[in-house]
Amino acid sequence: MSSSPLTHFDAQGQAHMVDVGAKTSTHRVAVATGRIGMAPATLALIQSGTAKKGDVLGIARIAGIMGAKKTSELIPLCHPIALTRVAVEFEVLADSSEVVCTATAETVGQTGVEMEALTAVQLALLTIYDMCKAADRGMTMTGITLLEKHGGKSGSWVVGK
Repeated sequence: MSSSPLTHFDAQGQAHMVDVGAKTSTHRVAVATGRIGMAPATLALIQSGTAKKGDVLGIARIAGIMGAKKTSELIPLCHPIALTRVAVEFEVLADSSEVVCTATAETVGQTGVEMEALTAVQLALLTIYDMCKAADRGMTMTGITLLEKHGGKSGSWVVGK
């Protein structure tokens, strides 16, 4: 079988965990984003802090951080890594009735933190959905994407550049 650009498959096409043992430890950073759209009344509940389950964005921030820390338990072939920093931020877009989540994950290690940043975004958005679903089951999560990554042999990558 020919060599595949998909690193999680061996020469026989079987899934395996990539060996990062020979890679150099470097400072690695990844930034991901995503958004959740909702009815204006739902956004008003979030902004006013009167959602039935409490501080929606505060709890979603903690969920995102926890999600980043548990990534290797959720994604079968991810390496468990020691995160040195996870930041989860939100921007409320009143005009479009959306909340944008941006997560940054960092480590010093032999493999990147893209999956941790993406997982943080997903878990934060899912938590917003969970906390507000009684008011709005039609919320939609979109645009989950890696914005940038830095470190390692491949260096820096920024979306659109």
